[in-house]
Amino acid sequence: MDAKPIRILLVDDHPVVRKGITALIGDHSDMALVGEAANGREAIQQFRTHRPDITIMDLQMPEMSGLDALVAIRNEFPEAKVIVLTTYTGDVQILRALKAGAHGYILKNSLHKELLDTIRAVHAGKKAFSPEASYELAQHSMDDALTPGEISVLRLIAAGNANKQIADQLSISEETVKGRVKNILSKLGANDRTHAAMIGLKRGIIEL
Repeated sequence: MDAKPIRILLVDDHPVVRKGITALIGDHSDMALVGEAANGREAIQQFRTHRPDITIMDLQMPEMSGLDALVAIRNEFPEAKVIVLTTYTGDVQILRALKAGAHGYILKNSLHKELLDTIRAVHAGKKAFSPEASYELAQHSMDDALTPGEISVLRLIAAGNANKQIADQLSISEETVKGRVKNILSKLGANDRTHAAMIGLKRGIIEL
């Protein structure tokens, strides 16, 4: 008697990605796709309906992000096993997914190489992260994290605001803004404000 296949819910807003993953899973008898969703809200409904063994969740989606859906699903079903799928290697984003309870983290460009092994590993109770994701985490593990106040300044820098505008918007003094900018540059190892904004986006500290 064959063991029951691993039941999978697939969540991604790109039909092409879903099609590719469906084909990949379809070739293997130890897995079965039980549901699909195109955004975080649908993901929660589909999860309630199918109670899959594994959920493959894209992070960037319209209406409700994969991260919010992950948090909601894990709140309702603490035993849920979710593998996060993303084009981003930013360590802050990986950490957020980990804190939210993700069991695996795969980059879309290495899907064909890593997806099936990751599904099997997570189903067996392990955690599985793509080498790139592990590298990003290790690279920044000793970094000083930005404070919430510094993150809000960085977000406004990325939106093209000068210190005075940032001070007005956050209701703080320009001196405070300058102090935070200095901390941001030093913590991120950035040369200037534009460089800091680019690093912030790449690492997933801020989003546009």
